[in-house]
Amino acid sequence: MSEEQQGSGHPAKAGAVSVQSKGRVVAAEAANPTDAAAERPRERRSGPPVDEALLDAQTQKALAFVRMLVGKMLMTVEVNLAPDDGEGSPDEIRLEIEGPDAGRIIGKKGNVLDAIQYLTARVVVRPGEPRRHIVVDAEGYRARHEDQLSQMARRLAQRVASEGKVITFDPMSARERRIVHMALKDMKGVRTESIGEEPQRRVQIIPEKALIGGP
Repeated sequence: MSEEQQGSGHPAKAGAVSVQSKGRVVAAEAANPTDAAAERPRERRSGPPVDEALLDAQTQKALAFVRMLVGKMLMTVEVNLAPDDGEGSPDEIRLEIEGPDAGRIIGKKGNVLDAIQYLTARVVVRPGEPRRHIVVDAEGYRARHEDQLSQMARRLAQRVASEGKVITFDPMSARERRIVHMALKDMKGVRTESIGEEPQRRVQIIPEKALIGGP
């Protein structure tokens, strides 16, 4: 199994994820929470207090920019560094927006949140500076998308194992690819592999043993 490293500076779209079998698109399942789910209250994630003075310059810049942006938008929210969930890469900066107006920041199908994430990446990653993958979440919107992506990957893997056919996802961010890899790493009968180059890099779910004489 390959382990994903650096992702694109563009925001990871929390939308439908299509998959292909033998070069044809055979399924498209929503891997994003509904707008109603995005507004749903969630339990606040806890973690040890973070001394922001000890953070690297790019992380501090990301926090300052998003806080400035939501302040200009007159949103009643807090912006903090998200707790490490073990799924990110070392070069990831993951911010969490929480508060009464967090649902408004998500926007329809995550469009506003995607725009904030994209602008933050452009501000933080300047020419000549280390490339960082920026993730901006609000009230766990992207986290729910990732949970649904894991569930969908497991359902598709069961299909691959039973039918013996390769399934290929549409292009994903490095984090999304890693989520698929991790969701299936212990599943018998299938393996995962990343193919292609950024920004068109994809994950394939491959049967361990091809069916002999199958269609």
